[in-house]
Amino acid sequence: MAFELPKLNYAYNALEPHIDARTMEIHHTKHHQAYVTNLNNALAGSDAEKLSIEDICKNISKYPMPVRNNGGGHFNHSMFWNIMSPNAGGEPTGELAGAINSAFGTFAEFKNQFAAAAATRFGSGWAWLLVKDSKLVVSSTPNQDNPLMDVADIKGTPILGIDVWEHAYYLHYQNRRPDYVAAFWNVINWNEVAKRLKEAK
Repeated sequence: MAFELPKLNYAYNALEPHIDARTMEIHHTKHHQAYVTNLNNALAGSDAEKLSIEDICKNISKYPMPVRNNGGGHFNHSMFWNIMSPNAGGEPTGELAGAINSAFGTFAEFKNQFAAAAATRFGSGWAWLLVKDSKLVVSSTPNQDNPLMDVADIKGTPILGIDVWEHAYYLHYQNRRPDYVAAFWNVINWNEVAKRLKEAK
């Protein structure tokens, strides 16, 4: 089964004013679609065509660089679209809030660490909240790498991620990456992040 571009659960303009419609449309239909197309081409005729994207990521060191770049791009973006939604933001509740407080002390401190990981990732990459040994950890990865990959500095199951490639924010925010990161808090779907935490544990 070839990988496919996932449909969004909301319109391209649904995350405005935080993320603009034009960026969302280009990001989804051009950038993510290119990762899917290139991943399918890179895997064509190999046994890996039958594997899930998660299984490919977990053993990414076995694959050539086009699979790492495009497989990571497909996994990361598929997650990214789902952890955002209109009328979202605020603070998490329940088990997720407890896990964040346990790991970081307060939600505010978690926000500081996550925003710093996003702002200081040099060049292109991602910042993550992940589950490692049943505890929440913040990390960042270069390019389209992610914490599932066996090449990651900090390995675990990502439950929240922010794309800090310039294509994710440049039309609206230009070089003001911290402004984009600050706006991201308004579109996080904490229910989806909480669901991923349960699955990760």
